[in-house]
Amino acid sequence: MSDRRPPLQHTPVMTYEQMLEKVRYEGAYPTREKAEEAVRLVLAGLGRQLTGDERVELAARLPFEAATILTAQIPDTQPLTGWAFAEDLAARTGATLGTTRWDTGSVLCVVAALAGPALLTDILHQLPSGYALLFGRAELTQAAQAQLEQMAQTAPAAHW
Repeated sequence: MSDRRPPLQHTPVMTYEQMLEKVRYEGAYPTREKAEEAVRLVLAGLGRQLTGDERVELAARLPFEAATILTAQIPDTQPLTGWAFAEDLAARTGATLGTTRWDTGSVLCVVAALAGPALLTDILHQLPSGYALLFGRAELTQAAQAQLEQMAQTAPAAHW
């Protein structure tokens, strides 16, 4: 068995238009344009935070247009916590923190679904604290996360 991963191909499970409609629905935006503004803002911000294999793998799972927004950004040298991420986006747009937090959650929940649970876990391990809630996941302390992972490894396999 090889430990090398297969080459990444750009094979998203939805089109950019479908992604925008999903964000529009999740965020209850009145127009597609408002949903697209949120997608562009949040993906650009995320592109400034993610690096390495997680960035490449996420881009491969996003629709091409969304992947381009993400990867066009140069990652920051000092990653932001989840709270600082939302504050930074609010400052860039002049929107309230509450509105920006709503936009962030609406977009990142769709991104989380496209990423899948394993990649999302890898992304959350790379980012500073505070991002799990933005992606629609509970934020666990490192001790709680380690305990859950230990339980998952030692639990007997389910029998059907």
